[in-house]
Amino acid sequence: MSETSIRPALITNVLPDSIAAEVGFEAGDCLVSINGQRPRDLIDYKFLCADEILELEVLDTKGKSHQLEIEKDYDDELGLEFETALFDGLIQCNNRCPFCFIDQQPPGKRETLYLKDDDYRLSFLYGSYLTLTNITEREWERIEMMRLSPLYVSVHATEPEVRVRLLKNLRAGKILEQLKWFKERRLQIHAQVVVCPGINDGEHLQQTVLDLAKFHSGKVPAVASVAVVPVGLTRFRPAEDELVPVTPEKAREVIAQVQALQAQFRRQKKSNCVWLADEWFLIAGEELPAASHYENYPQIGNGVGSIRQFLTQFEEAAKRLLLPAVSPARRLTWVVGNAVEKAFEPVVQRLNQVEGLDVQMAAMPSEYWGQKITVTGLLTGQDLLKNLQGKDLGDGILLPSVMLKHGEALFLDDMPVDEVAEKLGTKIVPVTGVDELIQACLA
Repeated sequence: MSETSIRPALITNVLPDSIAAEVGFEAGDCLVSINGQRPRDLIDYKFLCADEILELEVLDTKGKSHQLEIEKDYDDELGLEFETALFDGLIQCNNRCPFCFIDQQPPGKRETLYLKDDDYRLSFLYGSYLTLTNITEREWERIEMMRLSPLYVSVHATEPEVRVRLLKNLRAGKILEQLKWFKERRLQIHAQVVVCPGINDGEHLQQTVLDLAKFHSGKVPAVASVAVVPVGLTRFRPAEDELVPVTPEKAREVIAQVQALQAQFRRQKKSNCVWLADEWFLIAGEELPAASHYENYPQIGNGVGSIRQFLTQFEEAAKRLLLPAVSPARRLTWVVGNAVEKAFEPVVQRLNQVEGLDVQMAAMPSEYWGQKITVTGLLTGQDLLKNLQGKDLGDGILLPSVMLKHGEALFLDDMPVDEVAEKLGTKIVPVTGVDELIQACLA
């Protein structure tokens, strides 16, 4: 992409008491260049701003160009927030993975739900997974030059023919060469393996994990961690996708297989190296591992240990529940996916020990997605209406914010939270994490 084709970066917020606020930046202004260079993305912006003297070209809300010079300490932030992290557009995916969640959605929803992200920059900035099949030589050079590490990579299989079958892309077979590239440059990835029964499980999963573990060595292991995740399927998926759901029997098989490898790696590498997503244990009906099993939770964003971490944090925070009775008394409904119902029962029991507080857990599957067992993050507004309409919900609903679009009160099915609250005739309080859950119960 030529520099002239990079769009000016639209500023959506200027932090109060920041350098940018002091010199007069306003939301709606656009940043064109820094020291004569047009930033392609938030990475460029941060890199270029790490200087003591900045010459900025800015377009105000009327389109008038301004030249600004700022003197600051090299590590001072300007205090600008942008409409998007990518000023030159998203690098989209050219694979055709049959289990891609984008292709398992109904038509007619907001456009952003159909964008197939395969952008290494979002991987570096936010931990989203990419396949490495869409990276040009120029971008590989940039990753090396700017030390963009770690990246989060959907590996799925290391055997070329199996990975090509899964991604429907001939370039997918180069994954082991690419891992060597990271190792030679002392750069890192976190790997993901989505297990599709009958395709990359069994001996293929064994080979994949062993191959990845070879790169988990040295002070800077090229493969920092591996997450093994069950394939998620919805009723909207293409009929010809050749996929089958993970059964409780298959989940128990995979748990046993991976746990045997973990024991081997702990002896050899003093680390598990590979971790199972919480869903395996929920599907299998087995107890989650202890908190110590997850070490420093390297794959928490992939649902590996997130439930155990939540329970551990709640146990620690429960000490603060030694409070006077809640007054006036209140009754609340806590909505969760039915996959976590058993795991979260102790949380509800502990909350209800507070005098005057009555929390009822509403654990439900998602008929919207056609799933009998559903994690909380996939519940939609329509699921809440289907399961809760006409019921006495008490003084309000506690809604885990993982159900909502980031930064917006909107469910995955595009229903606004306000609309669902109105139809249910009660208020909905989004909560993020343990502290907000407890505060919503007690405040």
